[in-house]
Amino acid sequence: MKKILRDLGVHFELYIGSIFLSITTVIVIMNVITRYFLSFTFMWAEEVAVGCFVWVIFLGLANAYKTKGLIGVEVLTNFVPEKYQPIVVLVTSTVVSTISTTMLLFSVKYVANSTKITSSLELSYKYIYSAMLVCFGLTTIYSLYFLVQSIRKIVTGKDISLEIKDDLEERVMEEEIEAMKDYQKHHKIEEVK
Repeated sequence: MKKILRDLGVHFELYIGSIFLSITTVIVIMNVITRYFLSFTFMWAEEVAVGCFVWVIFLGLANAYKTKGLIGVEVLTNFVPEKYQPIVVLVTSTVVSTISTTMLLFSVKYVANSTKITSSLELSYKYIYSAMLVCFGLTTIYSLYFLVQSIRKIVTGKDISLEIKDDLEERVMEEEIEAMKDYQKHHKIEEVK
C-alpha cells in the first residue's frame, strides 16, 4: 500500500492525465457512435474532449521534464563528457527555470484576463487554460530542483541527487518475485496435504 501511495505521489501527473485521456477517448467514441448509428451528436462532447486533451498534453509535458523524458535536454546532457554534465544540467536548468517561470507569469495573466466561455456548456475557458498554470508551475519547481541538484554536484563533486525515475521495471520485478513466492508457498502447502 505504501508503494502504491508513493507511486501516486511521484507520478500524479500521469494518473490525472490518464483520467483525462480516458474521458477524452470515451467521449469521442461515444460521439462517433451516436453520429453514425443514431444520427445525432452531443453538442458538449467536443468541448469536453478538447478540454481534457489540453490537460493531458500539459500534464504530460510536466511529467516528461520531471522524469527527464524530453529528448532534446537529455541528448544535450549526454553529448558532453561526464565531467562537464553537471554544468550542462546547470545551464539547461537555468534556461528552463527562466522560461517556465516566464510562461507561468504569462499564464497567470492570460487565465486571469480570460473572458471566453464555451458555446455549449457555457463554462469559462479558465478551467481549460489553468492546465498551463499547473504545467508551468510544476516545470518551474522541477527545474529549480534540478538546478539546486546540479549546483550541489558541482560544489561537492558527488552525485547526491534524489532523481525521480520511473521505477516501473523494478516494481514489475518485485511483483513477479512475490508471485513466485506465493506460488511456491501454495505448492508446498499442497505437497504437505
